[in-house]
Amino acid sequence: MKVVALVAAAAVLFTAACTPGSDNPGGSASTPSSVKTDAASLGDVTLTVWDQEVRGGQAAQMAELNKQFQAKYPNIKLNRVSRSFDDLKTQLRLALTGNDAPDVVQANNGRSDMGEFVKAGQLVPLDEWAKAYDWGSRYPASVLQYSRYSADGKTFGEGNLYGLPQVGEVVGIYYNKEKLAKLGVQPPKTWAEFEDALAKAKAAGEVPMQLGNLDKWPAIHVFGTVQGRFTPADQITTLAFGRSGASWKTPENTKAAEALVSWVDKGYFNSGVNGQGYDPAWQDFGKGKGVFLIAGTWLQADLQKALGDKVGFMLPPGQAADAKPVVTGGTGLPFAVTNKAKNPDAAAAYINFITSPDAMKVLTSTGNLPIADTSSQQAPPGLAADVFSSFGTAVSKEGLVPYLDYATPTMYDTLGAALQDLTAKKATPDQFLTKLETDYSKFAGQ
Repeated sequence: MKVVALVAAAAVLFTAACTPGSDNPGGSASTPSSVKTDAASLGDVTLTVWDQEVRGGQAAQMAELNKQFQAKYPNIKLNRVSRSFDDLKTQLRLALTGNDAPDVVQANNGRSDMGEFVKAGQLVPLDEWAKAYDWGSRYPASVLQYSRYSADGKTFGEGNLYGLPQVGEVVGIYYNKEKLAKLGVQPPKTWAEFEDALAKAKAAGEVPMQLGNLDKWPAIHVFGTVQGRFTPADQITTLAFGRSGASWKTPENTKAAEALVSWVDKGYFNSGVNGQGYDPAWQDFGKGKGVFLIAGTWLQADLQKALGDKVGFMLPPGQAADAKPVVTGGTGLPFAVTNKAKNPDAAAAYINFITSPDAMKVLTSTGNLPIADTSSQQAPPGLAADVFSSFGTAVSKEGLVPYLDYATPTMYDTLGAALQDLTAKKATPDQFLTKLETDYSKFAGQ
């Protein structure tokens, strides 16, 4: 199945946040006046690359592309350091301030990450390489703008280019086809049908939905999915951008928070969600424990391997079957060049290689969702076809909305902690939204 091209996606492609940047700003790194694109002529180079491509399909594509790169450029040795999302979150901030900083890193493009790293002068602008490699013809401006910042890190979406992502993402609903069939339930086409399926699963003694929220951020995706059923997409976008003109404390957001709490009260989640990690939760789903899992397309390859043709993927249904999709989504973490890179030309050549049209084919073959040249890729049958179709629908109908923790430099921590309190019944929906509003209004009102 082929997917429509990435069109008119401005203001809709985003990603989940990781970690703040340096507290010791060093000013903007300068754009080189000239660049070299003949990687074979750069002499012997060692590139240290930090990535978070650790899961099955993610790890497979990175290993294959690195193998191909070193075969083509034997003069460039790759020293790959692969860390989990959370470990990268913890380590990257300190690494960028040290003398042994990596050359290439996957740096989240949110304000709390890339914005702060740009402000501290820790990332190199890639605009001259973008011209030399013609990245503008490979990536739509609507994708590139979400790796752009002003040199001081204050303005997002404009200015210098600081990275390139490999993959697209949407957060949707994985479902166990076999379990739905036993319940006598079809994949839901409306939100009411989805909640009815959750109720039937609970009544039948099944775990309706898996969630591991020890890491705090997984519930952000679950809440974002619920919020999209009640809150208009433009309001979500305004909030996620951290712009003035919207508020967390609205009747729509209150309904969303109340709906999430009702799932807790009705026992729709596995027990102890805030004490279980993200990976154990989706792995349990992959072992057949649970009917639904709200998660991103980055789990496609792993869940396909675990469940085969028993697993499906769908966009969150709307209030009506023909409702325009409202779905959290965006790009994977972009690859960036640090200001400590010993050979920025080699670093840029590596990024160019792993984001090339040929690289997109490798991503597709290893169960990933390529962000560029998507329409020309032939998705494998099964779950991958569901994922490609869902992503294409979300993009073509302009249904993507940002990750909520993207809103302010501190929203990742604020929202993650607030959702733990909400799902643990330690905070009411009003208290939950008040905490978010305080963070948001402080930033948006600057």
